[in-house]
Formats: sequence, C-alpha cells, structure tokens
Amino acid sequence: MTVDAPRTDPRPERMTTHEVRRRLEHARSTRLTQLQALEETGQGVDDHLTSTQRDAIRRVLKEIDDAFARVERGSYGTCLGCAEPVPGERLEILPYTPYCVACQRRAAA
Repeated sequence: MTVDAPRTDPRPERMTTHEVRRRLEHARSTRLTQLQALEETGQGVDDHLTSTQRDAIRRVLKEIDDAFARVERGSYGTCLGCAEPVPGERLEILPYTPYCVACQRRAAA
C-alpha cells in the first residue's frame, strides 16, 4: 500500500506501509515517554494540569492505535469525514490523523 504524498522536494512521492508504520511507532513511543515522565513527577491525580496532560496523551495513543487499525484495513490516508485522501503533508505532521483539515474543523466545532 502507498499513501499519496505530494511534495515539492526530491523525496519520494508516496509513503510506503513500512514508512507509515515507522512514523506511527515513533509517535506512540514519544507519547509513551511523555506519559512516563508525567507519572514520574510524583504529582497527585488531583493536580488538574497533570491530569489533563495525561488524558490528552492517552487520547493521542488511542488515535495512534486507531491509525494502525486503518493501516491493517487498507483505509489509512482516507478521511473518515469525506472519504477523500488526507493530504500527504498533513499525514507527515500528524501520521495518526483520521481527517483532512476541513473535516477536522467540522469535527471540532
């Protein structure tokens, strides 16, 4: 499977499934490290900021797991809102995103 990724530089035009998985693994590893660091601070669950940060990281970890599932189903890179391809530039920045920018805005509203 390849993912369309229009670019202006000489890099390849498509990400391979291997590259997608590598990016998702990196995103997961980064978030797990962040979560571990928060847990090592020793701050109580009552600390609102720390609790909010933990919740946000756990949400992103769920989004990453969902992206891995889309890779397995062959639907990775297709917007869940409009069924159009998610731009490659967006997937490079947020490899786990399920939406194009327009649909993400609508989902957030």
